[in-house]
Amino acid sequence: MAVVAALAAFWLLAALVVGRRQDLLGVAGALLCVLLATVAGVAVTAARQRDADVRPDWGPTSGGPGIEPAGLDADTLETLGDRDAVRAMRDRHRRDRQGR
Repeated sequence: MAVVAALAAFWLLAALVVGRRQDLLGVAGALLCVLLATVAGVAVTAARQRDADVRPDWGPTSGGPGIEPAGLDADTLETLGDRDAVRAMRDRHRRDRQGR
């Protein structure tokens, strides 16, 4: 569907450029060209989305040895604007790691 709509839009655009129509038929052709290009774009996006949904889940990704997730929650994200709160959170995280 996407290929057909893209080819039709390209053919119509070429006909409009070569014909240089500046009447109602030219305007209708330009609107049809935009419609066909939109249909082609939506069809391509739908195909990409369908391919993304079909791909298998490879499980959680690992950052490698020694790399741990940040452990940020919504409350922590709210305090990120305050440097003292961020510094206190980092110090608390370091102390927790050293206490293990």
